[in-house]
Amino acid sequence: MVHGLGTKLRRLVSLLDGDVERIYEHAGVAFRARYYPVYQALEAEGSCTIRALAVRSGLTHSALSQTISEMLGAGLVVVVRGEDARERKVHLSAKGQRVMAVLQPYWDAISAAALSLDQELEVSLSRALDGAAEALERRSFYERVSAELGAAGERATRVRTRTPKKAK
Repeated sequence: MVHGLGTKLRRLVSLLDGDVERIYEHAGVAFRARYYPVYQALEAEGSCTIRALAVRSGLTHSALSQTISEMLGAGLVVVVRGEDARERKVHLSAKGQRVMAVLQPYWDAISAAALSLDQELEVSLSRALDGAAEALERRSFYERVSAELGAAGERATRVRTRTPKKAK
């Protein structure tokens, strides 16, 4: 069976996230793979606004807000008001810092395994995914599909409007 691009990507993410979550279970830590980009940003910056985290992580503001809410509920982060009353800053809680210390060797191993996977493939998965995201930022998938539908419609119109050859 031939699967579409979205199905293949969801399968890949499921395989990766499922195994990473098993690794976290093995470490004895209640941690979800989706928290990692937040940890990565907070480790580098100390504290960040939701907007800055969204930009840094590449996640949508909505997806990031959901992730922050989960992390807040798990006691991994603290959210405080920024200088502007509308702004909220996120930083790791004491528990979040302890979890980071426990998981750091696992993250190092995950990075090494990702490099190993890249080396095993004909093309670097990381570079291919980055390239695909950049291409879609230049021209969205919606625009590409619309162009294909427009071209298909033009071809269909040309076929329907051809004049039949006269019989001799």
